[in-house]
Amino acid sequence: MSAPVVSPSAAELRRAWTLDPAVTYLNHGSFGACPRAVLAVQQELRDRLEREAVVFLVRELEGLLDDARTRLATFLGARAQDLVFVPNATSGVNTVLRSLDFGEGDELLVLDHAYNACRNALDYVAERARARVVVARVPFPITNVDDVVEAVLGASSPRTRLALLDHVTSPTGLVLPIERLVRPLQDRGALVLIDGAHAPGMIELDLDALGADFYTGNCHKWPCAPKGAAFLWTREDRQSLVRPLVISHGSNSPRADRSRYLVEGDWTGTSDPTPFLCIPAAIDTMASLLPGGWAEVRRRNRALALAGRRVLCGMLEVPEPSPDEMIGSLASVPLPDGPGSLRGPLFIDPLQDAVWERARIEVPFMPWPSWPQRVLRISAQLYNDLEQVELLASTLRPLLRS
Repeated sequence: MSAPVVSPSAAELRRAWTLDPAVTYLNHGSFGACPRAVLAVQQELRDRLEREAVVFLVRELEGLLDDARTRLATFLGARAQDLVFVPNATSGVNTVLRSLDFGEGDELLVLDHAYNACRNALDYVAERARARVVVARVPFPITNVDDVVEAVLGASSPRTRLALLDHVTSPTGLVLPIERLVRPLQDRGALVLIDGAHAPGMIELDLDALGADFYTGNCHKWPCAPKGAAFLWTREDRQSLVRPLVISHGSNSPRADRSRYLVEGDWTGTSDPTPFLCIPAAIDTMASLLPGGWAEVRRRNRALALAGRRVLCGMLEVPEPSPDEMIGSLASVPLPDGPGSLRGPLFIDPLQDAVWERARIEVPFMPWPSWPQRVLRISAQLYNDLEQVELLASTLRPLLRS
């Protein structure tokens, strides 16, 4: 009788990454972390690029992108011809918003949990078009997933031209019931753009079945590709609407063997394409780390996020702020209002600095819905364990009391 397969511990799995061993890194959700094996693949690709850039970029790149696109499409439940690569989900959101024409009186629907950068892009487009931004307010803490559906559909109207919805909210870490929102909004005449920045690798996706008009997501977060790897999926009947943020050679290409969507999207000027090309290696590397592959990766990360949330809520003496079904690999808990002011372009909270200085813990304190209100968000990746969250709780407790 064969011995049972034992999954490696977080301490053993940390060896797969290059993370600083002196830092307790509970912030995978912000910028991801790329495993050593994937970085090695990227370096090999960069070496090839630098040996002969014309061969790599002009003769080989299109085929390499097609190979990476096909592998990613399988992972996402999508068709390869519906995907173009973008450097991040914010670029994907901007690509769609800047491609569409809006007019005075049009309404653009967004959540109050939206990622700040994407909300800024929506506000910019609305201001230029004299359109109106309508905010669907989803409660947090939240007790029922139905509250999300009621808030979003209740905020829509016959004037809603587009809805920008988060699949997983960045500040509050909620997995939203997107599949219950797409079709009702489309039936009311709205285009649906999903900001799925955190969803790939956290949630099992089937983009074809979801049927949104546009979906963008990051591969440098939970799939652990190098930074600068993301995608924009556009439903086939909407691809004629989309132009890349940078208009380049593909704009007047006479090619008939590929869609304009791919011809324009695959070349927007000289850049380093290796993050895109490493996506297959990242998908395969992460699957190889646990006996159960990606299904076990998602289960294990979610279990740690839920357990870590219980630890933090116990320390704060507050109830868990959302149903378990709304948690993936992120979990946020409300904190008392913050003192002083935020610093830096990404809004660093004084408490974030304090836990860093005291214990070298990297974890974000997010202003939400607006400063001085805030939440603490933890991420769960394979290199994390519950002891790290307990260290955060013990470090944070006296800071909050003082």
